[in-house]
Amino acid sequence: MTQIRFGTSGWRDIIAENFTFANVRLVARAIAEYLLAEGADRPQVVVGYDTRFLSEAFAAEAAAVLAAHGVRVWLTDRDAPTPVIAYEVICRGAAGGLNITASHNPPEYNGLKFSGPSGGPVLPAVTDRIEKRVQELLAQPETPRPPLGELEAKGLVVRIDPRPTYLNRLRELVDLRAIAAARLKIAVDLLYGTAGGYLDEILREAGCDVQTLHGARNPAFGGAAPDPSDANLQELATIVRSGGCHLGLATDGDADRYGIIDRDGRFIEPNYILALLLKHLIATRGWRMGAARSVATSHLVDAVARQQRVPMYETKVGFKYLGELIAQGKVALCGEESAGLSILGHVPEKDGILAALLVTEMIAMAEGRSVQSLLDTLYTEVGSTIYARRVNLHLTLEQQERLADRLNDLPTRVAGLAVVEVNRLDGTKLLLEDGSWLLVRSSGTEPVVRLYLDAHSETQIEELTAAARALLGV
Repeated sequence: MTQIRFGTSGWRDIIAENFTFANVRLVARAIAEYLLAEGADRPQVVVGYDTRFLSEAFAAEAAAVLAAHGVRVWLTDRDAPTPVIAYEVICRGAAGGLNITASHNPPEYNGLKFSGPSGGPVLPAVTDRIEKRVQELLAQPETPRPPLGELEAKGLVVRIDPRPTYLNRLRELVDLRAIAAARLKIAVDLLYGTAGGYLDEILREAGCDVQTLHGARNPAFGGAAPDPSDANLQELATIVRSGGCHLGLATDGDADRYGIIDRDGRFIEPNYILALLLKHLIATRGWRMGAARSVATSHLVDAVARQQRVPMYETKVGFKYLGELIAQGKVALCGEESAGLSILGHVPEKDGILAALLVTEMIAMAEGRSVQSLLDTLYTEVGSTIYARRVNLHLTLEQQERLADRLNDLPTRVAGLAVVEVNRLDGTKLLLEDGSWLLVRSSGTEPVVRLYLDAHSETQIEELTAAARALLGV
């Protein structure tokens, strides 16, 4: 067995290779023992799952193991988005949440996310303990347990519908009246994921004319990863253009990420959405707590924070670090370039449904303007045009072996610009004299090295990308 490792967002592996029922039982038992060791008296855990192959069966198996080891389980009665499970943890005062999902990964993957009592992902100190205990349990015989039906009959596993409670929370967080007044036409691509009956339903409740794509369950996700990226949303873009829609909205497999298509079919980078929504939240809510972003996220949101004179925080990659700031009430908005976002008073976890609704609210209040028009105005207000890009680099074994040496021998200039600071918070980030930057970081969820860039023009983006490739020997 390949060792079970928790990355930036849980444990993910290929189904039937390392993501097996036996291994899910091991992880569930390790989680149960962790919770009991923390001194919780009859701890409670919310268990949910996504639309992937066998996800409901993996969730049932995990629920049975947790219950057999002294943990009361609230098991969702259907596939449920990650933010919904997070909110249910908070509402029930549970000790945590266990979610069977591989999020936006390709269909051959499944995974397991473990969240704490705040509803947000647990920190590495916790997952390290779980990983260690799993390795210890491998040497022990598996403990027999009662069947799930028997545990349900005893009230140790209870089926729940978390949907009404979560939808009520969205009604509190989003101005549905403003959306209704705008009479918007919106296309929604659910990418065969868990957001069906959530995002599309609340938009219809708000009076929108909604066209839904890929709302049925398909564990193969139509042959592609359920990732709301530019490449995966071309069908949505075509429908938005041809149908005269005001917006195209999408969520990933477990609805913790979002994708935005403007009225002309243009994909709007999540980096830009963060900056636009920070400005929108300050203007409409009067929030002055500031914002937080990961080290890999564009500094456009920093420019808005400076212009609005609110604080800005930077964290490692991984929403668990950003979520801590939401849980502490320090920020109005936190987000990352990979389409994760949450706001003050909500779960310390990514919520793609909420993000899509906030963009809808912003457009509803924009008096007929497009997202790109709002972005152009923002560039004028902050005095800088910023373009962001992420490139996945598949390195050869030789290139991987030389990577550390290359990153320890850095140039003083890149693409003709002086390097003014090197940031090693998470990866290696070179900040340049004109405010542009590049970051090299190994992915925590995929076997790639990622290159992130901020620049002031499309031409400069290409120059920095070429310079970074030369630096890495790619």
